[in-house]
Amino acid sequence: MNAERDDLAAHRQRKLAALRMRGEAYPNDFRRSDFAARLAHVHDTASKAELEAAQLSVRVAGRMVLRRVMGKASFLTLQDMSGRIQCYLRRNDLGAAIYDDILAMWDLGDIVGISGTLMKTNKGELTVRANAAQLLAKALHPLPEKHHGLSDQESRYRQRYLDLATNAASRETFRVRSRAIAAIRRFFDARDYLEVETPMMHAIPGGATARPFVTHHNSLGVDLYLRVAPELYLKRLVVGGFERVYEINRCFRNEGLSGRHSPEFTTVEFYQAFADYGDAMDLTEQLIRDVLAALGRDGKLVYDEQEIDFGEAFARRTMTAAVAAALGIDERAALDAAVLRKHASERQLSVDGGWGQLLFALFEAVVEPNLVHPTFIVGYPAEVSPLARRNADNPLLTDRFELFVAGREIANGFSELNDPEDQAARFRQQAERKDQGDLEAMHYDQDYVTALEYGMPPTAGVGIGIDRLTMLLTDSRTIRDVVLFPHLRPARPAEDSP
Repeated sequence: MNAERDDLAAHRQRKLAALRMRGEAYPNDFRRSDFAARLAHVHDTASKAELEAAQLSVRVAGRMVLRRVMGKASFLTLQDMSGRIQCYLRRNDLGAAIYDDILAMWDLGDIVGISGTLMKTNKGELTVRANAAQLLAKALHPLPEKHHGLSDQESRYRQRYLDLATNAASRETFRVRSRAIAAIRRFFDARDYLEVETPMMHAIPGGATARPFVTHHNSLGVDLYLRVAPELYLKRLVVGGFERVYEINRCFRNEGLSGRHSPEFTTVEFYQAFADYGDAMDLTEQLIRDVLAALGRDGKLVYDEQEIDFGEAFARRTMTAAVAAALGIDERAALDAAVLRKHASERQLSVDGGWGQLLFALFEAVVEPNLVHPTFIVGYPAEVSPLARRNADNPLLTDRFELFVAGREIANGFSELNDPEDQAARFRQQAERKDQGDLEAMHYDQDYVTALEYGMPPTAGVGIGIDRLTMLLTDSRTIRDVVLFPHLRPARPAEDSP
């Protein structure tokens, strides 16, 4: 198969050489005036006679993905950014020399421009009858076989351009992603949030417990960290008086690759002053419903063959109650570290920490995978929530929530910790964990503590993973399917490489 493809590529290379001998092989003088989808939307209901009488001139361009040659006439299909349209080429319309040259020099995958009039075939298909045709860019490699597309998953990720060129479902996935992000922006803009951009390189990594990537700034002579989260900078803006802010941007975490994790990912984080985590849950619920509505969904979607209903109020459960139910114990027993350690040991969970770490580890193991329908889990231990406000009734817990759908976390939010002394103490605890070898523990950020000392109003904040949300919206099983250019291990050299 590789030899056959090499022969085809060599044949196309010879055609390109012949084109170069004639002059400009990659011209840029064709100007498209029409797109396939727009022509279909406006003219699809017109009759054959109506189009023939109208003699509408159009200019389309795109990749040639199908071709049928029938002697002195040919049909070809162009694919542009909006869809596909058929074109009809006749020897009598184009002239013998031009028509024969098209047959000889054009191949599937080439980028071409067609000028002509709009018509319908006897079968009723909207078609451009060509009166001029131009080769704009030669494809030197044949496209993957049309019925199967790019079937190898790894090739789809490594050569996303081919995946997009041959796979309509893949193109639709990224259109959905783009429309979802646009809906998120409209949602916050309509509520007087200010969209901002905060640094991508931090002198001190913070905002999440995660291992950062490290780089070096030569002029400053200092190490910098790709941000693990924008949180601490966004909350500095709240201190400064921007009481409603949001940012849609990238975060980086030096973690392993999996179907749910990517070292580079996109989030939206938003913060609102004079609000608490209950307000944040309400806002998150409404945001997701608005995104679904913007995509034309009725509040329901199917993921992994399960129908998930976002129309009903999202469930809200405490972490202790959820863990106790999953373990089959009384909720009061879930407050006992010894009981939890016993259950963790039975499940071979290695936990380096106290009651809060045990509860959280058991939650991830026995509860999280089973949260299919939208569920807010609240009451996270302070031990695993270094930036969240402590609960007024139980200081071991925080006013924090996470939203789970289809067994995975979609959003994380809380009433923000705005007590500078408490924040300093928790940073010290994190620094101690880092000194003990925890690579994901936070650094001590004195400037952020100083910012809190100037006074941050009561605030609620939320982060939502755009990639995981898109996985839900497109019924995708792995995060690589919703990231245009996912990170992969280096490709192995071909077997016949020297």
